[in-house]
Amino acid sequence: MSKGVIYIKLSDRQNQIIEIIEKLQPVTGETIAEKIGLTRATLRPDLAVLSMCGLIDAKPKVGYYISNKKSNKDIIEKLSAIKVSDIKSLPINVTESTSVYDAIVTLFLENVGTLFVVEDEALKGVISRKDLLKASMGGKDLSAIPVGIVMTRMPKIIYCLEEDSILEAAEKIIEHEIDCIPIITHLPNNKVKAIGRISKTNITKVLLEITK
Repeated sequence: MSKGVIYIKLSDRQNQIIEIIEKLQPVTGETIAEKIGLTRATLRPDLAVLSMCGLIDAKPKVGYYISNKKSNKDIIEKLSAIKVSDIKSLPINVTESTSVYDAIVTLFLENVGTLFVVEDEALKGVISRKDLLKASMGGKDLSAIPVGIVMTRMPKIIYCLEEDSILEAAEKIIEHEIDCIPIITHLPNNKVKAIGRISKTNITKVLLEITK
């Protein structure tokens, strides 16, 4: 390894996917899944990450093939070196007693897609745009519904640590089909504190910057 150069460490499954594509390209996702013995849905996060890194490309109704872009190596090295702490945004917090109506207003005023529910600094839950949309259906009084009823609670919250790479964050976002992940630090008594957030927007901005 050259001094100052950081390479992405692919998982065994991702390396296996690349080997299959190299041998059979162009090859469909269904065929790749069949060769590995998994479902297409299980492989979706791996294929998405490999595509985002520029290692593979895909054409509709044709399949996946190895990318020939000259800048791939440089892009991968840069992405591997970026931690979520380098690009994190400030968390937008509410409390469990905040009404769904007020949460919707906060969502629009702060121009975000996800709110964190906090009590005494500890992260208690996450509420997304989808959660608020579901709560809004049925003609209920949104001012009378606290977000604590509709939020996703710990320990079901997907999160990142400051030292995680943005590639790890992207894989979690894709795998769990969410828009935003809290970046946490551990507190006493098995509690955690949200010290930032990373979203699809953060990652997309980085990709645009390093590919210019």
